[in-house]
Amino acid sequence: MARPVPLPAPVMTTTLSSIVICVLRDGRATHSSAADWMDYACAAMISSQSSKDDPLSQVLAALGARSAGLNRLEARGDWALSFPEKHRLKLVAAIRGECWIRLPRRAPKRVVEGDVLLIGNTPYVVASDPQCVPVDGVLRYAGQESLRLGDGDDTVLLGAGILFSGENSGFLIDALPRLMKIQSVSPSAFAVRTTLDLLDAEMGRHRMGSARVASCLSEVLVVEAIRAYMHENKEAHTQAHISWIGALGDRHIGAALALMHGDVAHAWTVAELALRVGMSRSAFSSRFSQTVGQAPLHYLTQWRMLLAHRLLAETGLDIAHVAERVGYQSPSAFSHAFKRMFGAAPRRLVRPGER
Repeated sequence: MARPVPLPAPVMTTTLSSIVICVLRDGRATHSSAADWMDYACAAMISSQSSKDDPLSQVLAALGARSAGLNRLEARGDWALSFPEKHRLKLVAAIRGECWIRLPRRAPKRVVEGDVLLIGNTPYVVASDPQCVPVDGVLRYAGQESLRLGDGDDTVLLGAGILFSGENSGFLIDALPRLMKIQSVSPSAFAVRTTLDLLDAEMGRHRMGSARVASCLSEVLVVEAIRAYMHENKEAHTQAHISWIGALGDRHIGAALALMHGDVAHAWTVAELALRVGMSRSAFSSRFSQTVGQAPLHYLTQWRMLLAHRLLAETGLDIAHVAERVGYQSPSAFSHAFKRMFGAAPRRLVRPGER
């Protein structure tokens, strides 16, 4: 049997996130400044081991998720900035003061110090008051990392974009709400608040490697924000936004997703998955479709094709080897499945001489 597919080019998110949690559990968060225990965290990173893969970590790695465009806004008085729809995740965090966030056809939401926002594939406006008329935020930043509006810093915001390699970012972005707000007072947000403190401190330190550390911390903050939001809104999210990421909170379906992600080359059947998670075949199939939004084997095929796309694009493996690694004994069957999902044969991604 083929071994489980190794994920190409894993990101640092999982490792750094586990280190931050380790530091929190070590108790240093309550006794040291953010700058001091950031040094501790970076030192620990050298000898740390990556945590066990889970579906979210694997998806982030397969999509090549990475932070880009860290920026800072300091503002006083009346102001409003508009930003266009982009197929990426946008992180906005309130370091000081308060502001408002507006999305099309939604009521404005107030954001206070310590709150973190994750914004999906939608245009949005961030403003001092929901009635302010916005100006183009992209033009105002004009490639700068920091922007000052007015003559003070009553409000300070940090922002970052989370970019993805290739054309498959919808696998994650479409599984998330267009706007996730994690309140600083939320019981689930301790790690979010702590990571935000670390990020703010690191962006102001200007030490060797600060840009890299800040970039990694923004990736950690995204993962912690997703965790906190899903924990606080698990039932509401499952009912209003059916997706694989919402289903991770379901004991049975989450376990089935972990099985599929953990051994993608295995010849999974609905009957075996149901048996492994302690459900009847019919009950499992129905529950999976209700929580994930698609049938179990359809989801498995989609995940296999996403992994295959990345392997073909970024490794030297030929089609036959990629097919085997994602659970296909027949390269022809694999090619047909790949073309159904992406509209083109897999050979277009294979480098010459490796077909």
